[in-house]
Amino acid sequence: MTREVFWFVVIGVASTVAQAMLYWVLRQWSPPILANFTSLLVVTVLNTEANRRLTFHGSPVRAVQAHLTAGGLFVLAYLVTSGAVLLLRHYRPTASPAAETLVLAPSFALVTVVRFTVLRTVVFRRRQQ
Repeated sequence: MTREVFWFVVIGVASTVAQAMLYWVLRQWSPPILANFTSLLVVTVLNTEANRRLTFHGSPVRAVQAHLTAGGLFVLAYLVTSGAVLLLRHYRPTASPAAETLVLAPSFALVTVVRFTVLRTVVFRRRQQ
């Protein structure tokens, strides 16, 4: 499990940074919810594939199956991160895209903990021999 945790942390940190950067760029010309959806979708696909190959490389789960099963995690992540941005915008209507990005990062990190648990126990679980 230590190897799994190591790779998941590396991939999770890279994904959080990538999602924050992509959100910030998209936010320059898109509304917050669309920028979040797009950045999260791109990063979730890349994150799932990286975890399939590196973190859970011994799993018999095929790529398409892994991505479809992880789709529910995308919905959860989208709801949590969008909720965080909408709450910020509610209390600070003039918040900058940079402030939104700072709110997104910890909410994405929170979802990452749930993501690891679900990926490990449901999506990429090893079959008992």
